[in-house]
Amino acid sequence: MSTELDKILISYKQPNFEGKLEKLRFAVVHATRFKIYSKDHKTLQEIIQNVFEHRDKAVAEYTEKFDGVKLTPEKFRVSAKDLEKAHKKIKENNPELLQSIRRAIKNVRKYQEEIFIGNKKHPGIKYTPIKRVGICIPGASVPLPSTVIMTAVPAQVAGVKEIAVVSPPTYKKSIHPITLAVCYELKIKEVYRIGGAQAIAALAQGTETIIKVDKIVGPGNQWVQMAKREVFGLVNIDSIAGPSEVLIIANEKANPAWVAADMLSQAEHNPGSAVVFTDSQEFAKKVLSELKKQVKKLSRIEETGECLKRFGGIVVFENMQDIIKCANEFAAEHVEIQCGKDSRKIAEKIENAGAIFIGDYSPVAVGDYWAGPSHTLPTGQTAKFFSALSANDFIKSTSIIEYDKKKLAESADDIIRLAEAEGLDAHAKSVRIRQEK
Repeated sequence: MSTELDKILISYKQPNFEGKLEKLRFAVVHATRFKIYSKDHKTLQEIIQNVFEHRDKAVAEYTEKFDGVKLTPEKFRVSAKDLEKAHKKIKENNPELLQSIRRAIKNVRKYQEEIFIGNKKHPGIKYTPIKRVGICIPGASVPLPSTVIMTAVPAQVAGVKEIAVVSPPTYKKSIHPITLAVCYELKIKEVYRIGGAQAIAALAQGTETIIKVDKIVGPGNQWVQMAKREVFGLVNIDSIAGPSEVLIIANEKANPAWVAADMLSQAEHNPGSAVVFTDSQEFAKKVLSELKKQVKKLSRIEETGECLKRFGGIVVFENMQDIIKCANEFAAEHVEIQCGKDSRKIAEKIENAGAIFIGDYSPVAVGDYWAGPSHTLPTGQTAKFFSALSANDFIKSTSIIEYDKKKLAESADDIIRLAEAEGLDAHAKSVRIRQEK
């Protein structure tokens, strides 16, 4: 493992440097998506169509097939009793964790309220909360209560009245009790123990037991994200959020042990991309050395090491200008900048990123759990056009136009000319008739 990691060190002095960078850049992109018309894409379309046609029956069949759990439609939804039981259990057994959850919720709510634009007033526009939203919570081997916070709280701040949470039954044929406890804490009463593409299809079209939503948000594996893309248009989505990514821009002022630790925090997702850009060959070697030492101490050595080999890189550039240019091309989910007093100045030049973490004491984990911005972020270069999930994603705007007789008269000639230029006589006449005496 130690020797194999040497291959992730790339330098601008090496042959085919640009080609190696390109390969690294697209590694996670390809891990996020199916190829159009591939076998997997065809299977995905079949799953969605089957759920659209056979509804609860198809959801039950796919849950048994993919998750190994046999559920009748009446068992899809987690009961109010089970939600309360999960909350009571954490309250009694781990009150400190519950307090941390509550403080995290408070931080996220405060931040989302401060950035929310839906309460701004203008006579030409009206903001309305989306009525019903579906939230995907991944069913990883460990619970992900933070994702409930980071998706549901922004929706609540926006005024969404109906929130349906879906998560696969990967913990004792149900959802992990910590995830359920957070749902209860947030007063979310509609939680379904289903996941995968079948859950996305159920939310998008509706079934006998699941009411159709208007928007689907949240992370998930390749099948979940590609299913979101397939149903986009029938419902809205947040983004295509694939494997987690961190791009760390660091110079010799950074602590190589901390940089290595931050790389591993993403690589342990498996898949997860962890890349360092630096202008110092010596610093790059120190990070690699630390990486080799620290990976040996992890419980999932093989998985994390394999992830580093597939999606990791320590890249040495000739100068910081080249680093910034390439960072904007990578458009990573998380961009950490650890360059001493120059960190903030460099951050101002990063245009494409899901979230930027400035300075040595701002690891990704601060954003994942605590700071306030949602950790549901665009990945796979989609930060060039998608944004971090926020309360503003849960409102829609309606234009308001109100003219009186005088104002229409002042604009009538111009409107008529434009309509006639397009050959739309009826448009022109709808204005002209109001000018006739």
